[in-house]
Amino acid sequence: MTVLSRFPYLRQDFLASVVVFLVAVPLCVGVAVASGVPAELGLITGIVGGLVTGFMPGSSLQVSGPAAGLTVIVFEAVSAFGVGTLGVIVLFAGLLQLAMGFLKIGRWFRAISVSVVEGMLCGIGLVIIAGQIYAAAGLKAPESGVGKAVGLPGAFADAFSDAEALTSLAIGAATIAVIVLWKRMPKAVRTVPGALAAVLLATVATLALDLPVATVRVEGLLGVVQPPGADALGELAAPAIWGTIIAFALIASAESLFSAAAVDRLHDGPRTEYNKEMIAQGAGNTVSGLLGALPMTAVIVRSSANVAAGARTKASRVLHGVWLLLFAAAMPWALALIPIPALAGILMHAGWKLIPFRQIAALWRDHKGEALILVITAVSIVAVNMFEGVLIGLALAIVKTAWEASHVKLEVIDKGAGPIQVYVSGNATFLRLPKILDSLENLPQNRPVELDLSGLHHLDHACRTALESWAERHSAVGTEPVKVTEPVKATSAESAPADTRHR
Repeated sequence: MTVLSRFPYLRQDFLASVVVFLVAVPLCVGVAVASGVPAELGLITGIVGGLVTGFMPGSSLQVSGPAAGLTVIVFEAVSAFGVGTLGVIVLFAGLLQLAMGFLKIGRWFRAISVSVVEGMLCGIGLVIIAGQIYAAAGLKAPESGVGKAVGLPGAFADAFSDAEALTSLAIGAATIAVIVLWKRMPKAVRTVPGALAAVLLATVATLALDLPVATVRVEGLLGVVQPPGADALGELAAPAIWGTIIAFALIASAESLFSAAAVDRLHDGPRTEYNKEMIAQGAGNTVSGLLGALPMTAVIVRSSANVAAGARTKASRVLHGVWLLLFAAAMPWALALIPIPALAGILMHAGWKLIPFRQIAALWRDHKGEALILVITAVSIVAVNMFEGVLIGLALAIVKTAWEASHVKLEVIDKGAGPIQVYVSGNATFLRLPKILDSLENLPQNRPVELDLSGLHHLDHACRTALESWAERHSAVGTEPVKVTEPVKATSAESAPADTRHR
């Protein structure tokens, strides 16, 4: 049996793996530098994403590695706990993902509000852009998202008054320009990914013109591997680190599974098995954590490049991990030539693409409430931090859904003589209680009332208690007791059997 008969798509997968490798190199390095860790750690995470996650079942064509969407939370974690503790955080986040996968929780991530996810990506994109402007100019960025945004005018003023900072900023801007304009180049030229071409051009220009810009610091692949030690594991006693672990696991899982759904729309091959993909991501993050590397997610940029390049099986993503390993082992010196402002330019472009301009406009036209949730989530991430911003967005989405689900209709029929008839239908919850009570308390006190609740699908405890209290008050002034017709089907522990009761 020949190799081609056993692997009929080897040629397509081989070519696709090369394309993905070329896309991955600048992104792996750029994400690591932006996260405040050695560049080699980004490559290690990319290698694990190919050789570990790539081998596992789940989503056959999406590619995993360090993602721009996690740079903000990784930078915060490194600032708070140190690079040495990063491996512990990633390790336990991976173990949490494995547990969620084995417990078949992966499919539930599909139920997360799209507005919250889009808002999360938008907030991440804004923080990345603001932070990388400082990196492009060779300036120190403020720690908070608000500080980054507020300090931008001063940063530009400092850059334009300093020749070296202005040169560095120009390289970052030129990098973005190359990436944007690269799509207009002839097809044969575009076989080289735009991000890689921009980094190569920036590197050549820096060397040829001897420009005074900072370049990537290189420590060697083995020199940066830091398996979690006793001191790092001791950090687990601090409650604060567990919030970061949970944030890593939830955000990485959500990003990966939403990426899987997007990749499924790009090809006609096997669909993603969400729980298995969760396990694959968890295994990758567990190994990355043991090596002290960055967390990984499925990355839509690499995944879409993989599909567009003609990949047919998971062999392409495994091979891309092989090429990353060979590059990191054989050519680490090449990293030291890369200008940091060029990497900042790549990440600014990536951050811009995370901002869902079209989705915001479409939501505002058709679903203004969802658009507000998206915007508030993004602003919260910039103003507070990633984890709390996402929690705020989720809370708003839950409140909005509860409010919409608690639709209730109240109809009053008064024929002038006899009892006043009140029909309540829909879902009576505490959220609509003020509306219900306002209508009931406006009824004449000297008239008998028939309250028909048979049209209710749900009557919660708060509403039932309030209605009973109102009926007692209304009947207390000598009026005939309120006649209440119960819902056809009891919907709470306190609901009585479906019958007609007289008070």
